[in-house]
Amino acid sequence: MKKMMTLLGAVTLSLGLAACGSDSASDANATVGEQVDYEIIGIDPGAGLMKASNKAISDYELEDWTLVEGSSAAMTASLKKAYDKEEPIIVTGWTPHWMFAAYDLKYLEDPKGSFGEDENIHTITRNGLKDDMPEAYTVLDNFYWTSDDMGVVMMDIYEGEDPTKAAASWVEDNADKVTEWTNGVEKVDGDKITLGYVAWDSEIASTNVIGKVLEDLGYKVTLSQIEAGPMWTGVADGSLDASLAGWLPITHEDYAKKYEGQFEDLGANLEGTKLGLVVPSYMDIDSIEDLKE
Repeated sequence: MKKMMTLLGAVTLSLGLAACGSDSASDANATVGEQVDYEIIGIDPGAGLMKASNKAISDYELEDWTLVEGSSAAMTASLKKAYDKEEPIIVTGWTPHWMFAAYDLKYLEDPKGSFGEDENIHTITRNGLKDDMPEAYTVLDNFYWTSDDMGVVMMDIYEGEDPTKAAASWVEDNADKVTEWTNGVEKVDGDKITLGYVAWDSEIASTNVIGKVLEDLGYKVTLSQIEAGPMWTGVADGSLDASLAGWLPITHEDYAKKYEGQFEDLGANLEGTKLGLVVPSYMDIDSIEDLKE
């Protein structure tokens, strides 16, 4: 009897080990879709990046895939959790963004061009701002910086610095550049100005920097964080004076067309942005086309 129980135990253990080996092999041979449950982690549903991501799902015939709506904060939290464990994940991404400095990431190639060409970030103002606030208008019109400039502020904020303090530090350390924006501008005495921005790390950085510059010129500045739609509506109806967060020509294309003639486009304040699907570099995948496998 004892011999039989020992034999049964050995058989049970053998079967258990075989099952575990089978699962491991199955995991090793799983497709990318199976590894991430056919989910792409997105941001807020109204963002142009989400529209482009849905276009990519259609263009590449990824019928089994789901674009998960959320926020930029939720997306980066999911990315960090997966990255720390070296687990597979696919997120919607854009440059400039601090996550490319914090993690080793790569864009998936987009041979069908679903995400379009590289974009620029534009400064837009309400009609009449030039006449009402010529000093602020001049600063906003002159404002231009690089991805490296923005990256410094974004990383400080990511590492825990208050956005206001991070912006003030950058302004102090880049006096020459700030002087180019404010050259010939007279100070004011408490004039009120409201800047709208979306809750993207890039826009938090730029809006806080210009907010600090305008405060130093004597303005009483209000920074209003809202979604992209209300931001464009606010500039168009005059409830917002300006925004530094106009992603064109793709991300905010619908809003720019809807409010054509109801705002003034001062041009790019940062050039060479990029949108797309992003994965950690440790993932063995290079193109959106690979998601069909």
